Amino acid sequence: MLDAITETFPPEWKVSSPELMAETVTSRIVKVRLENGEAAVIKHLTPLGMREELGGTHYLEWHEGNGCIRLLAQSHNNLLLEYAGERTLLDHLNEHGDDAATQIFVDVFLKLLQSKQAGRPVPPDLIPLRTMFASLFKKAEADRNRGVQSQFAEAAELADRLLNNQRDVQPLHGDLHHENVLHGMRGWLVLDPKGLIGDPMYDAANMFYNPLDRDDLRASESRIASMARTFSEAFNRDIRTILGFGMAHACLSASWHDEDGNYDEAARSLGVAEAIRKVLNSL
Repeated sequence: MLDAITETFPPEWKVSSPELMAETVTSRIVKVRLENGEAAVIKHLTPLGMREELGGTHYLEWHEGNGCIRLLAQSHNNLLLEYAGERTLLDHLNEHGDDAATQIFVDVFLKLLQSKQAGRPVPPDLIPLRTMFASLFKKAEADRNRGVQSQFAEAAELADRLLNNQRDVQPLHGDLHHENVLHGMRGWLVLDPKGLIGDPMYDAANMFYNPLDRDDLRASESRIASMARTFSEAFNRDIRTILGFGMAHACLSASWHDEDGNYDEAARSLGVAEAIRKVLNSL
């Protein structure tokens, strides 16, 4: 399989030493060596990946390497990307604790926020944040039609208010979590963006929901409150907006799990949303 993939790599890229790192329904990730000996990554998109992940290339181009990896070249369904390193923010959390990882995230996110100041035109084909919430709105409507005032319905109303009052609209990563922040030669960088556009506090609030296997952190009201205060001060945004996006995102994730019939994961996601709601209501 790897040999068949490498045959599609443009010869002008002059890459060598291919090593399959990961394979998903949207892409195959191959580590390679450039002509100068430096490591790089080729993301070989599947047909599904071509539909769902090309917007991420526009996000990378817009940032021009500021806080995120660089897109070095593109040819059809092959993306030549800067190698971000092997150490993830999750590794750092496990070794140094959640507060240390959160501070690194803040530093990286502030770099991402600086890109808007360069005044580069915003790519036209990014996915609007409201479109991203379609599953939550659909689930909430179904619950209301059944006469159920559910967490989904409450979160959909909150999401609608937030989406109607977005600030600092700009390209968004769309899936920013501890394993999409890596440390390499240029320090901490984000990778694997989806390519959305909207209020950047949606990207920040996704951190409440992560790491996915640490329910002790995700459902901790003291952690949620502390992280919200940190984000509010660092990003100069209203703490209720940040928490609101966190609650809305957790319920959005639950609606995706509900669509897939993964009800246990949906319940875990709603647990995160409930913890955030309690902190929000305590303000």
